[in-house]
Amino acid sequence: MLPCPPWAKHIQESSVKHRAILGAAVIASAVWLPQTGLASGYTETQYPILLVHGLFGFDHFLGANYFYKVPGELSRDGARVFVSTVSAANSNEVRGEQLLAEVRRILAQTGAAKINLIGHSQGSPTARYVAAVRPDLVASVTSVGGVNAGSRVADIVRKVAPPGSVSESVAAAVAGAFVKMLTFATGSDHLPQNTIAALDGLTTQGLATFNAKYPAGVPHGCGEGAHVVNGVRYYAWGGSSPVTNVLDPLDGPIGLLSLAHGVPNDGLVDTCSQRLGQVIRVDYKMNHLDQINGFFGITHLSETSPLTVYRQHANRLKNAGL
Repeated sequence: MLPCPPWAKHIQESSVKHRAILGAAVIASAVWLPQTGLASGYTETQYPILLVHGLFGFDHFLGANYFYKVPGELSRDGARVFVSTVSAANSNEVRGEQLLAEVRRILAQTGAAKINLIGHSQGSPTARYVAAVRPDLVASVTSVGGVNAGSRVADIVRKVAPPGSVSESVAAAVAGAFVKMLTFATGSDHLPQNTIAALDGLTTQGLATFNAKYPAGVPHGCGEGAHVVNGVRYYAWGGSSPVTNVLDPLDGPIGLLSLAHGVPNDGLVDTCSQRLGQVIRVDYKMNHLDQINGFFGITHLSETSPLTVYRQHANRLKNAGL
């Protein structure tokens, strides 16, 4: 056998060093990825997730969706995500029946046995309705800034525009015109719209009546409600900072609306009303729109990103076997 020349020995040593470096890099990435929550499968829940919009909600409008960038953030690490299309303005029960039909379609499409419902604002009582009438189809309900005990803003509007008054007719006409424009632009104008029914369903009295029929997860006072009812897990998170970013043109109006409450609120819903089931937090530095990633993602600079909160919650659902 011929002796190994010096240059060949150098190549062999370099190759060994490179393989060692590559191996160390692979091990480092395997350790690092799960710690950052970016590993594939972080949001991979057992059951699909259906995002449920609130009053005046939409799927896509002016190049954005209601849950701005949320579906993509959840799906990129494993979640199967769907976005509801229910009436932009109607009662909790009417929207609930529409949502139930969507749930059935999604379960038939995916072959899943149940679904995880995440409802923002009026989307919370809408989702709660489905869980109440068909708990066998629902794995969990999560309230995000949910109107679970009524909104002081809705109470004031109802007081200014009582049933049968001229003010009510004017308010209904203005809101109805806005809804027609919105639903036409988003391609959902086939759905029935009723702004007065929506308003009544969001008042303190309206939610008290609703909660008497569908009490699952609703707390007594300002605490936590039952975490599990009829096999459905209930969660809630929300915010208590009406004004969060001077660059957001919608913070001004929301800040003015917040003055109607007199208690901690997100501009439209007070923190007690946001509570349902297991309360994660209702004191994020987020207003009512920040909870759906705000006006094109403009949110509080020193608070956790809403996208991160949605991802963390999907991981929570995953770890709970949901």
